[in-house]
Amino acid sequence: MRKIVINCTINGEEQTLLVKPGQRLLDVLREDLGLTGTKEGCGIGACGACTVLVDGLAENACLVPAASLEGRSITTIEGLSQDGRLHPLQEAFLRHHAVQCGFCTPGLIMSAKALLDRNPHPSEAQIRRAIAGNLCRCTGYEQVVEAIADVAEGAAP
Repeated sequence: MRKIVINCTINGEEQTLLVKPGQRLLDVLREDLGLTGTKEGCGIGACGACTVLVDGLAENACLVPAASLEGRSITTIEGLSQDGRLHPLQEAFLRHHAVQCGFCTPGLIMSAKALLDRNPHPSEAQIRRAIAGNLCRCTGYEQVVEAIADVAEGAAP
């Protein structure tokens, strides 16, 4: 099987990847690069567990063809911490107990990051819309919304 060479940026680092035709971004992240913070929940783009940022926009990594990544910038949950310090969203999720089993947490945080990057002071309704594609069975979403609102009100995204 012929592989395709892709040059992109992942978590701020230039990458040259050899990808198979039809290979998903999710598989490249988890299997080829060992970035396992991005989870596979459904594989059809319905749960949001695999949400990453592609050129700053929240995308389901299970739906993104790896071959479409040429020249693009991808940020995963692993790319949010800086110098060993958690991102303010990660800290807020911990502070507000918005982490239960943790499976959906990376996707929720990445959706929130995309929102706050384009709208630093969203309303509660805007927060809820931004995370509507992220399914969570444990938190009931209240703590999640509170954590995102907390960052929007004071901490830099």
